[in-house]
Amino acid sequence: MLKKVSHLKKIKKSAENFKQSLDSLKSLWYNIYIPRKGREITMKKSTRIILSAVIGTVLTAVSYYLILPPLNLQSTGFWLYLLAVICFYGVPLGVIQTKPSLRKGAPSKFRANKVFVIVAAVPVVVMVLGGIFSSEFFNATKYASVISVTEAKFSEDMPETNTVTNISLMDSQSAAILGNRTLGALSDVVSQYNLSNDYNQINYRGTPKKVANLEYVDIFRWMNNVENGIPGYVMVDPVNNNADYIKLDTPMRYVDSGYLGDDLMRKLRFSYPTKIFSSVNFEIDDEGQPFYIVSCMKPRVGLFGAMDVNEVIIFNPCDGSSEIYPVVEAPAWLDNVYDGYLACEKYDWYGTLSGGFWNSVFGQKNCKQTTEDFGYIVIGDDVWYFTGVTSVTSDESNIGFIISNARTGEYKYYPVIGAEEYSAMGAAEGKVQEKGYVASFPSLINVAGQPTYILVLKDQNGLVMLYALVNVETHNIVATGQSQQEAKEAYLELLLDRGVITPEEKPEVEAQDAEITVTDVRLATVSGETVVYVTAENGIVYKGALAEDESLILLGVGQKVMVAYEDTDHEMIRKIVSWEPATES
Repeated sequence: MLKKVSHLKKIKKSAENFKQSLDSLKSLWYNIYIPRKGREITMKKSTRIILSAVIGTVLTAVSYYLILPPLNLQSTGFWLYLLAVICFYGVPLGVIQTKPSLRKGAPSKFRANKVFVIVAAVPVVVMVLGGIFSSEFFNATKYASVISVTEAKFSEDMPETNTVTNISLMDSQSAAILGNRTLGALSDVVSQYNLSNDYNQINYRGTPKKVANLEYVDIFRWMNNVENGIPGYVMVDPVNNNADYIKLDTPMRYVDSGYLGDDLMRKLRFSYPTKIFSSVNFEIDDEGQPFYIVSCMKPRVGLFGAMDVNEVIIFNPCDGSSEIYPVVEAPAWLDNVYDGYLACEKYDWYGTLSGGFWNSVFGQKNCKQTTEDFGYIVIGDDVWYFTGVTSVTSDESNIGFIISNARTGEYKYYPVIGAEEYSAMGAAEGKVQEKGYVASFPSLINVAGQPTYILVLKDQNGLVMLYALVNVETHNIVATGQSQQEAKEAYLELLLDRGVITPEEKPEVEAQDAEITVTDVRLATVSGETVVYVTAENGIVYKGALAEDESLILLGVGQKVMVAYEDTDHEMIRKIVSWEPATES
């Protein structure tokens, strides 16, 4: 009981102190307006204007430094900032004109400045009218014509290959697991830095990679390491499921996790005050040097409508230098100029608005749209986004697929009818439902002339456990395997059993030959099967099942042999087709 009384006394004391503080502020306010004799006056007009100008200037400068809006009439962000600036100057002026009432309990009088109200209405009117007249309602045809789409042949653009090395089946979550595991082995780095959550897909020397830069953990770690900068980045191989930490000769200074002048967006805004920034992606060139690729946007319809990329900035985070290019002149090594979500949105404009706005709402004749996600595929030297296309009136199946070039914005459409991606993911998960694996978003490959989804199945920790192939036209044809090659072989057998292909249509894998000197021979049991692993002097490992070729047990260290082999998913592991002792020359 004593404790309760003591607690109430503390609360009462705090309330009294708070009331005294309010009385002091009230007394200060009255002293500004009321002379000692009690006659009410107002602050001089010149003083009022100067004080409001000082307050407005300070608020404007601080807000610009923090928010970094583009100074561009075609940006809604600019007009919102302008409205805030008007309030920064106008509201203090109105507040300073407020006259407190001498009568107890009566409200203070506020004389609204008519000029302030009119000026403040200007950006509001511009945003409202600009938004209306830039909308799809008035400009459906213009939205639909932002892109052009070429219909292409699936078998020509995506020829069959024995192994898939141009598709990233790994999502950012799995890439983060590998990246953090690699970073965790570096005690001098992991204590001061984190890895970015943005793993950007790139084409590095002809193969798909995911890259993420290091970041400062917090402002205190930034203060401790501001002179050292960001020392490196992590590159993940989404095909072979490994990651490497790359240490830079010259550390990065300007990054997203930097503060004050080291903040990436602040450096970009002060260098390009009028540009409307879109996506900012971390990439590396073919020499492994880091850059930020900054897409700049411009409306294609009206004042604000159909925002699309028109320029790209290549920013060097090490020294702060940068260059800006029109999209058509962007260097070939760039990969992420157009964002995947923007690529899908632009196709949706094309697919739904080509017949007019009202058709997109009511009749929806010939209206089509992309599915909810997208994957990546490397074709030539470029990264392409891949996603299915479905009818607006039905989302159970795809009527085709599109690929969109992430650098040039080019579109290709393939009229391949079949199950949409999420149905394929569900079919793959159902194949191994007892394991509880989760499917990644698939990509599309050509297997024996059959359009086929390929995806990975992950455990609850995000680790890749199995590969799966699902037939697009008949999504109950599902095959899984611990490697792409194993899954593909099982898938081909299913196609044969179901009569989808004939034995003549089954692709024959042409074996390659190599003369090797055996440096190591090991046996291991994999899925209940004895496998022989033979290491050559160049470090490449050749493997073969003992049940298929018992003579593999005769291989010995130091022996020179001729090996007929097939490539596997891993560039350093090959499958033995046959072998024989090398002929002595």
